[in-house]
Amino acid sequence: MKREMRKWVALLLMPLLLLMTIGTVPASAASTLGIHVDGAILIDADSGKILYEENADTPLFIASMTKMMTEYLLFEAIEEGTISWDQEYKVNDYTYAISQDRRLSNVPLRRDGTYTIRELYEALAIYSANAATIAIAETIAGTETEFLKLMNAKAEELGLEDYKFVNSTGLNNSDLQGMHPQGTGANDENVMPAKSVARLAYHLLHDYPEVLETTKINTKIFREGTTDATKMDNFNFMLPGFVYEYEGVDGLKTGTTEFAGYNFTGTAKRDDRRVIAVVMKAVDANGVGSYKARFDATRALFDYGFSQFSEVEFVPAGYQFDKQKELGVIKGKEKNVSIAVKEPIRMMVKTSEKDLYVPELVIDESKLTDGVLQAPIEKDTVVGHVKLVKTEGTDYGFIDDKNSGTAVVTVDAVDKAGWFALMMGAIGDFFAGIWTSAIDFVKGLFK
Repeated sequence: MKREMRKWVALLLMPLLLLMTIGTVPASAASTLGIHVDGAILIDADSGKILYEENADTPLFIASMTKMMTEYLLFEAIEEGTISWDQEYKVNDYTYAISQDRRLSNVPLRRDGTYTIRELYEALAIYSANAATIAIAETIAGTETEFLKLMNAKAEELGLEDYKFVNSTGLNNSDLQGMHPQGTGANDENVMPAKSVARLAYHLLHDYPEVLETTKINTKIFREGTTDATKMDNFNFMLPGFVYEYEGVDGLKTGTTEFAGYNFTGTAKRDDRRVIAVVMKAVDANGVGSYKARFDATRALFDYGFSQFSEVEFVPAGYQFDKQKELGVIKGKEKNVSIAVKEPIRMMVKTSEKDLYVPELVIDESKLTDGVLQAPIEKDTVVGHVKLVKTEGTDYGFIDDKNSGTAVVTVDAVDKAGWFALMMGAIGDFFAGIWTSAIDFVKGLFK
């Protein structure tokens, strides 16, 4: 009877509860760092060590963070000499039409105008100018459609995962006035997980650190002194002099669209330490996205990285493992060769967890023949690597697998033995084999 009564009470109260919840916005659950994002990651910019991640493998819309790939391909083209900074671009119908849409981030381009690649790049890097970005893409590849092929090829080369590029800017294709790249959908938008965004930023900073000379500029006048002069305020409001200023910030790229929400790939340097943070679809505690929400989330990541982590040297150069200080050698003047760690092993780790890491020797079996090295052997021949293993808790690894270990090398060279020594060794091995076989035969008789 009591159960039936509770059932009827619940049925009567349900409509009232539904009315009470209509129009309310559920608060976004905070992470362990108190940030409200759909995805985030923090890495050490030098080594690529992942210091923190949250839903970092889920593909999400990246908006104008896309432009980091356009920047990478631009610097590469400049380096290879296929285009130059003073090369001029002539405006076409596509870039003119997009540049006149002031709902988007743009510097207005004249229909009959020409602009240097440097001018267009500065508009891209400082003001996230979309028509300028398309102009750069067209200069490099002829058309934006062809530029997509370069973007995809470079993404594969850099080891990015779960990416989808549909244009060079990060806009939704619906903003491109029907002129979006061939083979892409009218409402498509670029997609990538936070981990791949961080990997792109990591390679951009390592390969072309000069990008920071432009991304650190907070304000510049486009075509200053002309009737086309346009003030470009950097959308990275964490730069010096801006409302969310953070010590050491000098890049890198914001991104905002209706679908992507408020995104940011930020980098900051203090003393000799630089970190890269990526936040995707940042909101406040009430689930509302804003500029403040993305910079607050980035600030929390930066604070965590700079306050909780330090670089620790776990193994010095020349270190030898007690259990294996050498490897055997065949056909050499020496029977063994010493092995040691070539460079010091340093890594950014949480200071309170530094005692949880132990070095582990990993020998590259592909370098061995029946478990030994074959002479001749040069000094500093790589025979394996050392990885740091965390004995408790989660270790996020590295953004780039190439940085996951430090080389172990031969300490000395071992020359190949002369023909006489090799012959005598072979004879010795032959008779040793006969003797062993004889002993085994005799033993077999008594089994």
